[in-house]
Amino acid sequence: MTETNTAAEPHAVVVEDEPAIARFVEEALRREGFTTESAGTLREGLRAVRLSRADLLIVDLGLPDGDGSEIIARARAESAVPIIVLSARTEEAQKVKALDLGADDYLTKPFGMAELLARVRAQMRRRGLTAVAGADGSVVHIGDVEVDLAARTVKKRGESVHLTKLEFRLLQVLVESRGKVLTQRVLLQQVWGSPYADRPHYLRIYMQHLRTKLEDDPARPKWFVTEIGVGYRLAV
Repeated sequence: MTETNTAAEPHAVVVEDEPAIARFVEEALRREGFTTESAGTLREGLRAVRLSRADLLIVDLGLPDGDGSEIIARARAESAVPIIVLSARTEEAQKVKALDLGADDYLTKPFGMAELLARVRAQMRRRGLTAVAGADGSVVHIGDVEVDLAARTVKKRGESVHLTKLEFRLLQVLVESRGKVLTQRVLLQQVWGSPYADRPHYLRIYMQHLRTKLEDDPARPKWFVTEIGVGYRLAV
């Protein structure tokens, strides 16, 4: 496994068992402002996901010791990190499985680097991130709450607020669509994954957590608004 890292740049993990492709992708990502780390096996990939502060995951499905889908499932259970699949598998069922597990995009090999980088930029923009951590657009203010999407930190009146990974993930999804009503099903799919789309009690519990930590009066929320019978909205 190779790694380069500096604190000022976003970090990408590339899980790819073909060294030439991994090098090719890493070099391109570094030119885009990322630090990079590569893993050539399922075991190394799972370890990298567990230990790294990844801002982007690029995952091959066909790994020598298992299926890269396990990495997608593990990562999505813990964070909202953008996940792009690079795979030689062209079957529709494989693509559907990867996307249902939580991948954000699927690119079939052979692929063009310009297209991959365009998809990377699109995923980063969707999350309010840029190629340089902390750049314009990564910090959002909700009243007296400051959310830094790149650094994954939250402050209220200048004081740090601790959020669990799932709490921050829910907050991030709401921030990305602030002002828009998101249905319960959409929120459950984006935060917990498709298998949890019919478990609204998860959402009620975690919305209450956010209100308790970030609202002045959790019983009368100003920002985390319930749209009765539909879902939730982060007020602008």
